Amino acid sequence: MNKTELVEHIAKHADISKAAATRALDSTITAIRTTLKKGGTVSLVGFGSFAVTKRPARKGRNPRTGAEIKIKAAKVPKFRPGKALKDALN
Repeated sequence: MNKTELVEHIAKHADISKAAATRALDSTITAIRTTLKKGGTVSLVGFGSFAVTKRPARKGRNPRTGAEIKIKAAKVPKFRPGKALKDALN
């Protein structure tokens, strides 16, 4: 499912226009992004949690040349599914 299909699904099931569904989805994504940028977490009970983890700097290899390279430390978004989502899939 892509964003367009998700907007259509939201519009159909919430009985709202596609424009309103698009604004709602964009607003939700923006709120999650803003919270994660500030270092917070977003928990949706029954669905899961979004959080930021830190990946330390490490050494790697250039696959083409085999030369050793330094990979910078990075902040990485993580999603952890909730129990209800896991149960729905199994």
